[in-house]
Amino acid sequence: MLAVKNSSPPVDLPRSQAGAQPQRLLVALLGDYWHGRGEHVPSSALVRLLADFDVTAVGARATLSRLARRGLLDSSRHGRNTYYGLTPRAAEAVRESTGRVLTFGRNQDPWDGSWTVAVFSVPEEQRDVRHSVRARLKWLGFAPLYDGVWVTPGLVGGGARRVFAEFGVAASTVFTTVEPGGGGPRPLIAAWDLRELRARYEEVVGEYTPLFARVRAGEVRGAEALRARAGVMDAWRRFPSLDPDLPLELLPDPWPREAAREVFAGVYDGLAPCAAGRVREVFAAVSPELAPLVCQHAAVP
Repeated sequence: MLAVKNSSPPVDLPRSQAGAQPQRLLVALLGDYWHGRGEHVPSSALVRLLADFDVTAVGARATLSRLARRGLLDSSRHGRNTYYGLTPRAAEAVRESTGRVLTFGRNQDPWDGSWTVAVFSVPEEQRDVRHSVRARLKWLGFAPLYDGVWVTPGLVGGGARRVFAEFGVAASTVFTTVEPGGGGPRPLIAAWDLRELRARYEEVVGEYTPLFARVRAGEVRGAEALRARAGVMDAWRRFPSLDPDLPLELLPDPWPREAAREVFAGVYDGLAPCAAGRVREVFAAVSPELAPLVCQHAAVP
């Protein structure tokens, strides 16, 4: 059967939005290259790091202040210098989110044919609650078959019940079922727009295959490597919320998820040494003692 998915993320991390996203970018960079570290980083080093992404010094310092006000960054002072690091709760949220993104699509566990169905109703005057419940269910891998009927393959009933309890949704029920033969008037897989999902995977393959070739040829270095690695990670991180590793038995053949993951992992892992080297270079210019502590994740263990 499919693995039970994690519950809701514990911290409200910066979300994907149109245009420049320096807050989300900085959190992602700290999660990628400073994970597990308790030491704070000089603000000047973080400003230089964001400069590689065309974020101005004024914009970078505003980003640091906003993340601190949101409780995602802790700050400390040494003399006239300010230092920052992820708060423990933010670091845990980033660790969980990054782990989920990096392992997504890596393995396809056998599926026993079971589905979890969450049925709920939230009054119109509680729109904020409704939005939050839907976001949490989506995080768990659910999708709406109908407005108040959300489904996902596998066994995640416990997570859905915790969401309903947290938000006080009394008009709710969660149960596990096996779809009857023929799938009924609206098969459960119809909760996902497979045509759109296929297009998104094919977009990753089309956009990043040329970069993958350049990475294998050793042509991407320095700040370009750092930017490209952040870009492919940003493209891949949207998929766990769009596709709960849907069982291959439910999908058209051939399905592009595996090909897209191969391109993502090849670019992300292939650029890791050069991207981490660029972060070390930036840190070394300000605090040489911190440079050796820079680390990196890998999509392929």
